[in-house]
Amino acid sequence: MGKHLFIAIAGNIGAGKSTLTRMLASHYGWEPFYEANAENPYLADFYGDMERWSFHSQVFFLGKRLEHHRQLVDHPGSVVQDRTVYEDAEIFACNLYKQGHMSQRDYDAYRRLYLAIASFLPPPDLMIYLEAKVETLQAHINKRGRDFERDIASDYLQQLNELYENWIADWSVCPILRLPVDNLDFQHRPADFDHIIKEIESTIPLTRRML
Repeated sequence: MGKHLFIAIAGNIGAGKSTLTRMLASHYGWEPFYEANAENPYLADFYGDMERWSFHSQVFFLGKRLEHHRQLVDHPGSVVQDRTVYEDAEIFACNLYKQGHMSQRDYDAYRRLYLAIASFLPPPDLMIYLEAKVETLQAHINKRGRDFERDIASDYLQQLNELYENWIADWSVCPILRLPVDNLDFQHRPADFDHIIKEIESTIPLTRRML
C-alpha cells in the first residue's frame, strides 16, 4: 500500500480479532502480532484476592503491552495487531474498578500512569473495531471451545461491550473503521472477507492524509 502501516484490531472477547489478524497478514503480507502471552506473577494472587492484587496485575499487563507496542512501532515492515494496549486500560482495568475489584486510589494511580505513557505512544495508522452483540460473541466463544472461556457470563460480555462502545465513541487518535460482524463470517465466506478488504482499502487513504 505504498508505506509501512501499523493496523490495530480491537474488539470484545470472541469478536474475531485473532482470525482477522491472521487473514489480513496472509492477504497483504503484513507481520501479525498476537496478544503477548507473558506469565503474570500476580495472577494467582489476583484470583485469590482481586481487590488487593488487581492494581499489581494490571500494571504488569500494562508493562508487557507497552513493550509489545514498542516492537510494533519499531518493526521495519507493515504490521497488524490483535488487541491493543489501549484496551487493557480503557476496558479491562476500568471494568475491574467498576466491579469493585480495584479501589479508587489504585485506579486513579493506574490511570495517571497509563495516560502519561499513552501520550508518548505512536498511534496505529488505522484502528479496526469489530463490533458484535453478546449472542454473536457467545457463539464464537462456544465454537472455539477454550476451557478457560467456558464460564464467561453474558452479563460480563455486555459490560465489556458497553465499555468498548464508550471508548470507541471518543477515540480520535487515528482513523477508525467500525466493522459490525454479527452477520459476517469472514473466515468461511470469501465475499464477507472481500467486503472487509474493500472497507479497509477505502479507509487507508484517510491515514495517509493524517500522516
